[in-house]
Amino acid sequence: MGTVGTGVARVLTEHPDRLARRAGRPLELRRAVVRDLTKPRGIDLPAGVVTNDVAAVVNDPDIDLAVHLVGGVHPAREIMLDLLNAGKDVVTANKALLCACGEELFTRARELGRTIAFEAAVAGGIPIIATVAQSLAANQVTSISAILNGTSNYILTQMARENWDYAQALHQAQQLGFAEADPTLDVDGSDAAQKLILLTWLAFGVRARLEDVHRQGIDRLDLSDLRFAEELGYTVKLLAVARLVNQQIELHVQPTLVRRETPLAQIHGPFNAVGLVGDIVGETWYSGPGAGQMPTASAVVADLIDTVAGRTRINFERLEVWRSPPPFSLQPREKIETRFYLRFQVLDRPRVLADIADILGRNQISIASVIQHEPPESSPESPSGTSAATTVPLVIMTHRSTEGQLRAAEAELARLTAITPPHIRMPVAR
Repeated sequence: MGTVGTGVARVLTEHPDRLARRAGRPLELRRAVVRDLTKPRGIDLPAGVVTNDVAAVVNDPDIDLAVHLVGGVHPAREIMLDLLNAGKDVVTANKALLCACGEELFTRARELGRTIAFEAAVAGGIPIIATVAQSLAANQVTSISAILNGTSNYILTQMARENWDYAQALHQAQQLGFAEADPTLDVDGSDAAQKLILLTWLAFGVRARLEDVHRQGIDRLDLSDLRFAEELGYTVKLLAVARLVNQQIELHVQPTLVRRETPLAQIHGPFNAVGLVGDIVGETWYSGPGAGQMPTASAVVADLIDTVAGRTRINFERLEVWRSPPPFSLQPREKIETRFYLRFQVLDRPRVLADIADILGRNQISIASVIQHEPPESSPESPSGTSAATTVPLVIMTHRSTEGQLRAAEAELARLTAITPPHIRMPVAR
């Protein structure tokens, strides 16, 4: 019963009549497991409800349904298996666990005649799991483009709005509770990738692993990248993409240039958004709070109601088809095709642009546009009296090319002494 668990307990105790009407019978909170019995929870619960013993839930035959809000993979996996083996249906928000052990846990639940509901595992208060699994069931989803990490979106928003550098925006996110003390999983793309894996599983029947998702974080971005993107008519977002291309699934999470006039570009602060394209319905959009106590509690309690009402069982049984061979394969990373934004820090001297253009051209990468602002009028002089070398940012927008072509070009570009590493590259959203 951490932050989200406390929110769930509050909904259960403050709205029992509403929940009973919608579930078809009362939902009674029997136990709430905590590590520290002395820690204030901000909620008053009846005597005997709060316990520090998971076995008090597992071994209670009168408990039908468990809310599993334990983070990480271990001991979360073992706890969930204990709950299932004890005959309880489970509602969880643990995306990392489902990515790592989902097939095992779902198989075990089916064997035992139990269910696992996981709406809260992706996009917080946005009902995106139900949308993909139920509301769009008549469609073959062909594209997912999503902002799935509120921490990264908040950081990028503050950098763009306030002219803050990355470190300053991250510090503010931590002060406000949007970012953890160790923000790695949020800012390196791992959190968004875990959520994308679950959506890919639902939408395409493809079981991807975390290492299958091409990931790039926001922690290497400079404020200048956001300013150059703005000059070009774009906003930078950490975008999670799963797209059906020639019967293969293109899968990646990267800072991406998004046209300013598109819906995803309008999602600011710690909010999430998901764009889905179905072959029948066409393009649809969903946005809302992607994290936080009450938005996530809203999703958890909705799963509780669906489980009690019997809707979860109907949908859970439909997941049986995913044990058969998947209908699509993952696209090799080097074949991902897109336009690219490239920023180099280069010496301001003749032939540098020509050398870069030559390498790109030999790797079949065509240049669409170039930005190189003029350096200062005067350069500092070296001790010998000659002008010291000045470095300037050089931004190149490419036409469509593949990840493999760009990697080959980057290997050659790394040998140019006129380029100061590292360079920044981002895809451009379609």
